[in-house]
Amino acid sequence: MASGAVLVTLGIASVARSLLNPPSAPLPTGVTTTTTTGSGSTSSTSPFPRLRAANMSDLAGGKTVSFNYPLEETPNILVKLGVKASGGVGPDGDIVAFSQLCQHLGCPYGFVATGQSPDCDNTYKAPSPVGYCCCHGSIFDFVNAGKVLNSPAPRPVPQVVLEFDSSTGDIFATGMLPPTIFGHNTGSNNVLEDLQGGTLVS
Repeated sequence: MASGAVLVTLGIASVARSLLNPPSAPLPTGVTTTTTTGSGSTSSTSPFPRLRAANMSDLAGGKTVSFNYPLEETPNILVKLGVKASGGVGPDGDIVAFSQLCQHLGCPYGFVATGQSPDCDNTYKAPSPVGYCCCHGSIFDFVNAGKVLNSPAPRPVPQVVLEFDSSTGDIFATGMLPPTIFGHNTGSNNVLEDLQGGTLVS
């Protein structure tokens, strides 16, 4: 009887482990991209696709651009901050993009420019460009790599690696920085997890 109980317990533990840690889908093979800039063309292989996210003209007047990357199911926000930022591209080093899923519970959040307030909280005035989650009040610093300024989010929002073509003004997404996008082995630093669980953009 005791040995039967042990077997049942081990079986339940095994099922629980498989539910909590499902087998990973095969990672996509490398994508070869050719980058053309003012200084010529270079080719590189990366598991992340290269996607034209916007043109500088799309960001005029403080507009933001939403785009999905690296999967069709993972939204991001692209903005020209007006101040130089960590990981920023463009002539002023101030164009950045971040996953638009809050690292707390995965709510989509919005961009708030310096001195502005989010629609959900007119008592808050952004001291610098931030991402503000109206679900539970998490705030992310867009100048400093998406770091958390206000909890409950436990970690920064993942930053999109951008590339700027000075000859055309086009802005390309070429990768993701850790941590992983919410829902993709949340909290891991293995950004290859961001490529699983959906369809790669093309």
